[in-house]
Amino acid sequence: MEGMKKIAVIGLAQSGKSALTQALQSLADKGDERLKFVEVHHPDELHDHQYDVVLQVVDSTRLEESLMLTPHIIDEQEKIVLAIARYDLLLQTNHSLDIPKLEQLIGVPTCRVSVSKSYGLENCIAILLEAVARTGSQAHPIYHLRDQEDEDTYRAYVHGILTETLTHAKNDAHQTRLERIDKVLTNPWLGFPIMMAILYFVFWCTFTLGAYPQDWIERGVGLLGEWFSGLVAPSWWSSLLIDGVLAGVGAVLAFLPNIIILFFFISLMEDSGYMAREAFIMDTIMHRVGLHGRSFIPMLMGFGCNVPAIMAAREIQNPKDRVLTMLMVPFMSCSARLPVYMLFVDTFFEHYKALVMISLYAIGICLSVLFAVIMKRTRWFRQDADDTVNELPEFRLPKARNTAAHIWERVADYLQKICTVILWASIIIWALEYFPSQDLSDLEHSYLASIGQFVSPALAPLGMDWKMSVCLLTGLPAKEAIVSTLAILYGGDISAAGFTPLTAFSFMLFVLLYFPCVATIATLRREAGRGWAWFTVFHSLALAWLVSFIVYQVGTFINTIIL
Repeated sequence: MEGMKKIAVIGLAQSGKSALTQALQSLADKGDERLKFVEVHHPDELHDHQYDVVLQVVDSTRLEESLMLTPHIIDEQEKIVLAIARYDLLLQTNHSLDIPKLEQLIGVPTCRVSVSKSYGLENCIAILLEAVARTGSQAHPIYHLRDQEDEDTYRAYVHGILTETLTHAKNDAHQTRLERIDKVLTNPWLGFPIMMAILYFVFWCTFTLGAYPQDWIERGVGLLGEWFSGLVAPSWWSSLLIDGVLAGVGAVLAFLPNIIILFFFISLMEDSGYMAREAFIMDTIMHRVGLHGRSFIPMLMGFGCNVPAIMAAREIQNPKDRVLTMLMVPFMSCSARLPVYMLFVDTFFEHYKALVMISLYAIGICLSVLFAVIMKRTRWFRQDADDTVNELPEFRLPKARNTAAHIWERVADYLQKICTVILWASIIIWALEYFPSQDLSDLEHSYLASIGQFVSPALAPLGMDWKMSVCLLTGLPAKEAIVSTLAILYGGDISAAGFTPLTAFSFMLFVLLYFPCVATIATLRREAGRGWAWFTVFHSLALAWLVSFIVYQVGTFINTIIL
């Protein structure tokens, strides 16, 4: 073989695709095969580089959805090979697939592989080498039967292929225990209540179990500040360290245990396949909006971080649905907002912590759906709904290594923010508070007060004073900075700072609804365009103000009547 041959690896499941790519590359290197495997996330990316062969990874438990991608790949590349991944899992469910007949009907060389069992990898390499060496064009029956404007016609053809090649289990007696559990979790009547009960349990554990290490960290930071105060004489730099860095960074660091617990449960739901079932449960609602259930996956990812969630929307093939999904993601409560919620919920809603937390997440989802309904009626997004139905991945037992890696990824990101954005934000807030009077007790004459008083008239109808206004400003680069600002301005005690449960809830709603961070807007600009990025900035600020205004004013009116 002359020169290095480039193999593009494309498929549905990111984790499975990456594992197969690494396994094949390692095997090719050991055998001195001059093959270079490159991961590709979308068929459109095949335009950018010249590949010798495309290897499409087909999930054996999601055959119909996987094969819907095949003609899009054939549009870009003639030489393709199908790799039926995790075929052993298909056999465990007493199903089987006629591979030779599948090859005949699709017109594409096909192999069976399993990375976990190291099965079929050598055969896959051999088939790829044959494809590389093949000359001339090859007919692909599956491509010629595809109608570009009628996806239903092509879906019916794929269904027909699977009818002829896929042998199902004879009856329900062959179902595994996990399959029976799966039926309950995706039941039209039971699925949604079970999902809400699971979320309630997750938040209850996050608060209850996280309270103890959170208290230890807060005490440790306080003792460290007291120790340092007794060690050095009062000065501007000791004030910077104690009242700025320790107060600001320590306030955010205290919520690290809660972050770990929350993402432990999120990782379990993702690795077990329950996240996909949540999307399946929400599919009907998404169809009513005019979107596909697939759009709910980036929204679920948005609960972790909005930036990768927006990037995950690339997998949505319809360009209008792809952009609209990206615009819906910022409504999801990312982990950066979590410390703000926890601070206020711990202080003002002691007996209703989990319920208040769920309400914030639910409000974000409901408003995103309402936003989509409105946008679907505009000329930019008006179109017929996509009737595609997702196949679910198998329900499996999470692996400890994957869970630990997921948690560490989020913890590392959180710590990185603490050491960069939060640290600098704490220093800047302290400096604006300390100067020009050089006296933290004279806060009203500080630069920070001047900035806050300039902004506060716009937020006064929401029940917020100038200090709260400053906190919202510092949340622009990262929402965690709000917690550090609150700690610096209020000395770590917001219960005696003019907040009430009503103003606290109004404040949390504003944090929920205005755009998450500058990084999210930058990502949105890159993925959807400058216009939609600026649109998100302005509409999120307007919506945050409007919702907080309504909640505060209505709440004040009701309190007036009751009292």
